[in-house]
Amino acid sequence: MAKIQSIRGMNDLLPADSALWQYLESTVSGVLGRYGYQEIRFPILEQTELFKRSIGEVTDIVEKEMYTFKDRNDDSLTLRPEGTACCVRACLQNGLLDNQQVQRLWYTGPMFRYERPQKGRLRQFHQIGVESFGVATADVDAEVIMITARLWEQLGIREHVTLELNTIGSLEARANYRTALVEFLQQHFNDLDEDSQRRMESNPLRILDSKSPSTQAILDQAPSLMDYLDDDSREHFETLKTLLDAAGVSYNINPRLVRGLDYYSKTVFEWVTDKLGAQGTVCAGGRYDGLVEQLGGKPAPAVGFAMGVERLCLLLQELDKVPAEIAADPDVYFVVAGQQAQTAAFQLAEQLRSQIPALKLQLHCGGGSFKSQFKKADKSGAAIALIVGDNEAQEGVVNVKWLRDEIEQKTIKNDQLPALLIEALNGLS
Repeated sequence: MAKIQSIRGMNDLLPADSALWQYLESTVSGVLGRYGYQEIRFPILEQTELFKRSIGEVTDIVEKEMYTFKDRNDDSLTLRPEGTACCVRACLQNGLLDNQQVQRLWYTGPMFRYERPQKGRLRQFHQIGVESFGVATADVDAEVIMITARLWEQLGIREHVTLELNTIGSLEARANYRTALVEFLQQHFNDLDEDSQRRMESNPLRILDSKSPSTQAILDQAPSLMDYLDDDSREHFETLKTLLDAAGVSYNINPRLVRGLDYYSKTVFEWVTDKLGAQGTVCAGGRYDGLVEQLGGKPAPAVGFAMGVERLCLLLQELDKVPAEIAADPDVYFVVAGQQAQTAAFQLAEQLRSQIPALKLQLHCGGGSFKSQFKKADKSGAAIALIVGDNEAQEGVVNVKWLRDEIEQKTIKNDQLPALLIEALNGLS
């Protein structure tokens, strides 16, 4: 009988990799907590209408990439392709935005898009998202960007990522620019790449970030969005740049950065790297002041970002920035032989876990000879083996064997063991 395989583009997270994910998630959680952001969780399934109304029916995501199906009630449901719309829905449904409340929220979890799987791009991928509601001024834009900059510093990758920054103005300003851009591109329609030709009617601003060199060459002569900005958006952008300059955050102004979702306005940004090949965007976001009202709430300004967990993990590995101390290897491996020894070892192991909370201790289970157990102890990566047989159990002692250092094995009383292990742990750290 053939083995059942996972769905293409939906990968397992194996124990060897989970420690890195936990390290990344805990680092992000720590940074966000220091800025006053609280975690929110929402379902992976939503009504399809949520994404059609928020992302836009003529975007690639809604047209080609969503996992959508009918349930037994004939309702159309979709596996969430992104988190912002879900977060807004959750806030509105639970009254978090009533009375113009300010909310600073973050979330993490899987998202789903039907795309061609490749390195750094999966059909089930994971994001960490941050959303701030209720503040219209540019200082909160600067804050969410500063959060990412601080996170890169903590992860040790700050010098390997670059901030791309732009403003796309108000909806009215973008509409005026859209008209001018389409008029220009129609004159060069036959020379555009196929994707850009398709987007002419549905989403022409997305042509600005086309990957086609020939299309980019045409765009060099296109009208500039900056020339169509309203005064409020222009002032907002200047304030943001002033705040980032004051905080020492460098950036590149990229007038062709527009982001792929319809709900963005004013500030848009991306953090990119040249260490991951084609999939170089590790974090992206911007302001979306109209989305809350678009989804049925009272008008509320908002700004946020999302970062890809898989890509950040790849980047940490590529740059050799994975801390050695996050390894899942035990510090101590307990080798046990004999029925009386097993009982004594179980008792002693639990005492050690209570007395030394930071200790990673693996107790051998399943029996076996001393020789086979020592092989497993060595393979585990533990620094120390604790050895207890029936004789040691009767005498209340344990043999301590160093597996990685040339230190002579010793026998000590059980009550002396915590002090020895604490000293050894300090040496390991």
